[in-house]
Amino acid sequence: MTRKFAGELISEAVAVLIIITFGDSVAAMYSLYDPSPYQHAYWGVCIAWGLAVTMAIYTTGSVSGCHANPAVTLALALYRKFSWAKVLPYCAAQTVGGLLGASIVYALFVPVINAFNAAHNLTRAAGGAAGVFFTHPAAWITAAHAFSDEVILTALLIFGIFAITERYNEMAPGANFGAVIIGFLVAIIGASMGYLEGWAINPARDLGPRIFCFLAGWGGAAFPSPQNYWWIPIVAPLIGGAVGGAAYQVLIHPFLPARNRALREQAG
Repeated sequence: MTRKFAGELISEAVAVLIIITFGDSVAAMYSLYDPSPYQHAYWGVCIAWGLAVTMAIYTTGSVSGCHANPAVTLALALYRKFSWAKVLPYCAAQTVGGLLGASIVYALFVPVINAFNAAHNLTRAAGGAAGVFFTHPAAWITAAHAFSDEVILTALLIFGIFAITERYNEMAPGANFGAVIIGFLVAIIGASMGYLEGWAINPARDLGPRIFCFLAGWGGAAFPSPQNYWWIPIVAPLIGGAVGGAAYQVLIHPFLPARNRALREQAG
């Protein structure tokens, strides 16, 4: 392994660590306190997750591109010529980052987690405070419905990321402002659709913390989890990433005026 590639993997792990450290911490603030500072200000939760993504991009983007999401990595390999040889190592590094981020959140909030579970007669094995770390369907949402939700939500995410980062998109944000807009994209998905099942839209975001929780006493609440849900936030976002990338490549990319001008210049 080259030093450059090792740096890219470290960068991807750090990016997801940043996202989970801030994102799961705001989930803890939302879930564990009564009254919660966010109970009637859910937009603040969404903004916190979005800003975490923005900070991750600004911190690591120059090293690895800050995919910070296996669905992004897969979509870039499928449609933007990212090396297939790097896909699995990137995904593994992202998942490790999620696990490490969850461990930081646990270190910060473990007294509050224990107090919350004691006050509500909950145990970790029964899923007490698990929502701080990983996602699960909300009321009235079946596992099958959550699967389709996550495909759609992740497709919207990747469609938006492709538009924001498209070099031929003359309306794309410039001067490195794309990181802010991607953060807002994550926030608006959460604000409009996040209550369905916690808007995972990122296999590493869910799997890394879920592995940590399995090791930290949540056991069956993490794997296989109620409704055998554990695999849905992994597989559905990967499918959604492929769908969202394809939608952009078919519906928008061929019609970009700057791209077509460039093609005419090359031809002639």
